[in-house]
Amino acid sequence: MLHGRWTRFRSDQRGITGLETAIILIAFVVVASVFAYTILSAGIFSAEKGKEAIHAGLSTARSSMQLSGPVLARDTDSDNQVEQLLFTISNSLRGAPLNLTPTVDADADGFLSDEAVKSHSMVITFIDQNQYVTDIAWTATQIGKGDGDTLMETGERFELLVDLTGISPAVDENDTFVLEIKPAKGSSVTLERTIPGRVDDVMNLR
Repeated sequence: MLHGRWTRFRSDQRGITGLETAIILIAFVVVASVFAYTILSAGIFSAEKGKEAIHAGLSTARSSMQLSGPVLARDTDSDNQVEQLLFTISNSLRGAPLNLTPTVDADADGFLSDEAVKSHSMVITFIDQNQYVTDIAWTATQIGKGDGDTLMETGERFELLVDLTGISPAVDENDTFVLEIKPAKGSSVTLERTIPGRVDDVMNLR
């Protein structure tokens, strides 16, 4: 009889069932909380990265420039070769100013790549069927309304004069070339033009 009572006592676990359930419930809550925190942190991180990418894209677009008017070619010494290109640029959107600080072509060879001290951040590249020339000489002059500095800001326009005297073979009749204008920030502007069959002192290129 004593043995039977002892057996019934050992098998009766009603007193600890509630405690086990509470422990299991607490464990589930803790695991769920950790999982939710992990998912939330990953979501916030992804959202921040997406926000950074959007802002970077907007910054690039806002810093872009566009051609404003025709592209002129000049034969400055009437030798039937083009020595200069002249055109006007402006901001394509209301955005960040573009730095048009020049570097002086001290040796007047038509290149800025060989200058000892460079202050320009915008680079102009010339390409034709004979050559690929990076960092050729250029100057910028503000035209119309502006504050007189070398930053092209909203509503301002600058006239760029590109020096082609260092290009060899020289640019002459029927030549097709590509000019890439690459600012320090923002997208570049690519111009493709063809010289007419007769080189005049001033030509409007198409």
